[in-house]
Amino acid sequence: MPISTKRLYLRPFTPDDAPSIYRYAKNPKIGPIAGWPVHTSVANSRQLIEQYLMQATIYALTLKDNPDEAIGSVGLEIVNKGGGKFFMGANDAEIGYWIGEPFWGQGLIPEAAAAVIKDGFTTLGLSNIWCGYYDGNHQSKRVQMKLGFKPELTIDEMYNPILDDIRKEHFTKLKRTEWLRQNDQ
Repeated sequence: MPISTKRLYLRPFTPDDAPSIYRYAKNPKIGPIAGWPVHTSVANSRQLIEQYLMQATIYALTLKDNPDEAIGSVGLEIVNKGGGKFFMGANDAEIGYWIGEPFWGQGLIPEAAAAVIKDGFTTLGLSNIWCGYYDGNHQSKRVQMKLGFKPELTIDEMYNPILDDIRKEHFTKLKRTEWLRQNDQ
């Protein structure tokens, strides 16, 4: 189900999003810091959309005035549906996000993530939402702190099967009870 914010329209992905996703995901400043490879072609982007992004809780991030152009993604991987990491609870999820470089620094990711977090806690009834960032990804860390996530765990040698490498990864967590208190729900 689509989600609307002040400036954004979050909607399900379709294979037709491949050209716009490729436009931004071919940038080597984006994928590797987030833990996935640089996209190599429109066909590669289409395959990844169909394989990973066409899920009920993962959204194409679009501007309200141009909802046909996906400029990134934001979404939840639900633990009890096979998402998340080994240390997360059954009623937890992991949020992930990225946005094309031309849109950095505009506060769009915090706006999108806040809407997805609200949906996760109010509609899906999640207990906790986790988020990870690789050592050195200061932008992602700032987003998480702005949204109220608290440092929870650091794994010095976290294996990433998508890139077949090992990195230091920091995990933060937002508890439903803390989110409710912050948002007076």
